[in-house]
Amino acid sequence: MKHFLRVVTQFFVFLYCKCLWRSLKFVIRKFTGRCELQRICYNNKHGARRTLKIGMPNSAREAHFLTLLQSALSVPPDKVEKTVEDIMTLKKINPDTNPQLGISLQGSLLQIAGYRNLVAEVEKFRREAYDCENVKHEEMLMKLWKELRPDTPLTARISKQWCEIGFQGNDPKTDFRGMGLLGLLNLLYFAEHDKATALQMLNDSLQPKRKYVGHLCLTPDTLKDTQSLFEEKCEQKSDKK
Repeated sequence: MKHFLRVVTQFFVFLYCKCLWRSLKFVIRKFTGRCELQRICYNNKHGARRTLKIGMPNSAREAHFLTLLQSALSVPPDKVEKTVEDIMTLKKINPDTNPQLGISLQGSLLQIAGYRNLVAEVEKFRREAYDCENVKHEEMLMKLWKELRPDTPLTARISKQWCEIGFQGNDPKTDFRGMGLLGLLNLLYFAEHDKATALQMLNDSLQPKRKYVGHLCLTPDTLKDTQSLFEEKCEQKSDKK
């Protein structure tokens, strides 16, 4: 029964995307004189909301348009303008009467491409395992200690002292298994660029009256919990621009 309902649901979704939605789009275009792309660009302010709607997958869009859209996200920034012109030609939009549309579309495509490149770069660091044989990795780790414990020398590379700044064992490399090098980069950036807050959090975690679970406030794995909050804040800032 569940399989039958799933098949029926998929059929109606297919029918909606291929027939009803396209018919509705045709009627709206005839009524407003604008295609879906124009309505998105003109009815939404510059920022995350408009960019998300442009880049959002939609099975009802023309295959050729989706191909051009994807190509715009993979070409160098200086070639995006040509792809925008191709999209406007495909959608039969006159660039002379809609000069702002090309600018808005190009800005959104560059924003999407930039975000994808950023995600790829971050994921590369996350997949890179911490290597104690790598001199740069070790230098960053030692720098983190100096930032958080400037007045306390580290007696040895493998030491219980690491627990003082939130690591779970004598060798901090074991704490980077989940987030890889990204965990260390985030902690070091936090300690360097917001040192007062980092030290305050660390000192609070060492107080028995504080309700911290161990020293979790500064461990690499807790950075995962900030991802959704970070994305929400970024979207809010983009909407305000």
